[in-house]
Amino acid sequence: MKRFRVYRVDQATRDKYADVTVGADDFIYPYFVVEGTGICQEIDSMPGICRFSIDKLVEDVKECYALGINKVLLFGVVEQSQKDERGSLAYSEDALVCRAVKAIKAAVPQVCVITDVCLCEYTSHGHCGLLVNNDVDNDSTLPLLAEMAYVHAKAGADFVAPSAMMDGQIEALDKKLKAEGLRDRCKILAYSAKYASAFYGPFRDAADSAPSFGDRKAYQMDFRTKDQGLQEIEADIEEGADWTMVKPAMPYLDVIARGVAKFPQVPMVAYQVSGEYSMLKAAAQKGWLDEKRVVFESLIAIKRAGAKYIISYYAKEYLQKWA
Repeated sequence: MKRFRVYRVDQATRDKYADVTVGADDFIYPYFVVEGTGICQEIDSMPGICRFSIDKLVEDVKECYALGINKVLLFGVVEQSQKDERGSLAYSEDALVCRAVKAIKAAVPQVCVITDVCLCEYTSHGHCGLLVNNDVDNDSTLPLLAEMAYVHAKAGADFVAPSAMMDGQIEALDKKLKAEGLRDRCKILAYSAKYASAFYGPFRDAADSAPSFGDRKAYQMDFRTKDQGLQEIEADIEEGADWTMVKPAMPYLDVIARGVAKFPQVPMVAYQVSGEYSMLKAAAQKGWLDEKRVVFESLIAIKRAGAKYIISYYAKEYLQKWA
């Protein structure tokens, strides 16, 4: 008989044999940025998470950096009246995200700034690319994504992260950044295996990015597939991705683990998305779950699967209260 209980006899012993940990350097903290000043507006479906104007964003980034979080991910949120069919505000050199990048870099230059590159927050129809006959056209969307990445990189972004799930988007960004002499300074985080998930609901409230018709199943991945995620990761690496991502995290731990096993040379990021955050937060507020324990367990599970970094709305609270 093999005896395993000796590894679990008390807390000190359990701590000694624990081989997975989560710390500040593991986190990427996501932010929603809006126009204006003095704005810190809590999102109803994501308790504790706010939309920030740039001045308040910088203050919060400083707080995160003091906790040890040195990587942030930015999403721009613009008024519906400012959106158009082509998502023009997304790739303006004076875009909201560009100004946010510059402000963060001026205040806390040590922070790695990652910017989301997708048209869904900027198009009047809420889809991730240009429409042709009421359908997203892959190839005509690529130059716009590349231009968006370019203005972000020019503003000082350390990483650009295309999330539109257009075929060839990594190659398009890579070529554009190389042509502009920015590729050595700005890296690419690929949303490689981004699934068409019901867990994105609260994010779409936060970013005001719900599609005005239909859904995104024609370009985001079908969660019933087993191997397409690995194929998407491989394609992104071949096109030049520096880091890859699986999104969401908890329902796709198998994809994270298999991706890390097959491509160990490329850091893997896992996105613990809005729905994952909100369901834990809601259950904790109801008293149905011990929030500290379930958050810790969920983060450990993601790290145990092999993720190098975790994008999590819980990052700041975890480090403030429970780490």
